[in-house]
Amino acid sequence: MFDRITVCLDMAGCPNRCRHCWLGCTPNGRLHADDLRRVAAAFRPHTHNLDVASWYREPDYLPEYRMLWALENELSDRRTVSHWELLSVWRAVRDASYIPWLKTLGVRRCQLTLFGGEQMTDYYTGRPGACGEILATIDRLLACDIAPRIQVFVNKDNLKDLEAVADLIQSHRLEERCAAIGTPFAAFVHQGSCDGENARLAAIRTTSEDLARIPPLLTDYTLRHFGAASLEAVFGQTEQALFAELEADGSTASLVSEQPVFFVDKDFMVYPNRSAPAPHGCLGDLREDGADKILTRYRNSGSPAQQARIGIPLGDMVRACGDPSSQRLFTRSDYIDYILNAYCGR
Repeated sequence: MFDRITVCLDMAGCPNRCRHCWLGCTPNGRLHADDLRRVAAAFRPHTHNLDVASWYREPDYLPEYRMLWALENELSDRRTVSHWELLSVWRAVRDASYIPWLKTLGVRRCQLTLFGGEQMTDYYTGRPGACGEILATIDRLLACDIAPRIQVFVNKDNLKDLEAVADLIQSHRLEERCAAIGTPFAAFVHQGSCDGENARLAAIRTTSEDLARIPPLLTDYTLRHFGAASLEAVFGQTEQALFAELEADGSTASLVSEQPVFFVDKDFMVYPNRSAPAPHGCLGDLREDGADKILTRYRNSGSPAQQARIGIPLGDMVRACGDPSSQRLFTRSDYIDYILNAYCGR
């Protein structure tokens, strides 16, 4: 028995094709309520604390989102959060009742992602009109006393466009408007982990000299959000420094948790919530293998990624896949995940 299991079924996918998405961009499916019930039933015998979600890419994407929210609560032992602080921008501008419904769930803050101005945000979100929908959603959130939190992903390509985000914050008076509803405005800049779609952008990952080009307003918000003293503390070390630190590291590690989170894709393949769903992380086909075999495989470190991390010294993987001269910035944990994915993907 596991202390807790969270299982998330990708019932509908996502309307976006974000170029930074750590989950990757995979084809959308169309699953149904009975599929969610079957997934929950499969994992139910293996924990006394089961949480069930009908998505892991875009929340509330299906038209029956209210019914699915009720079903998630019915199938789960308890809900530790109201709705997370996430929403579907796609739905927010197409369903006038959606944001008022979020408010009834106790949501008081929602996160929105920008990459710069309109052209840059549309490009990185992967569909035209996305930036305009995000701006409309900000107004709709504030009208319902829900504060927007602005997340900004940065790399060498969009660094020059960050001033547009700072201008937006000021021109839309977001700090003042959030204060009026009793919730401090928050925003932050980061480069994200280097997996999924973001791994394709590794060549343009930020380096130390880029940090001085982040607008002061966004720097201030970022340090406040992370409780950090400097942007270096947020963005991490150079790969060169991490390579030197880890190349002789003989440690291995288990990726098994007593409170695992599993992603189940539209084809019912199961992955741990460690990184982007990928073949080297796959634990099996829920329909063919069943939860018993999948959880046994997980606990025994049976996926290729688990086998590599528990069986191969970290330094060996760093020397095989790292770049000792790279100035790209990583947090230590993100770099280890990046190296593991690179090693398994060779």
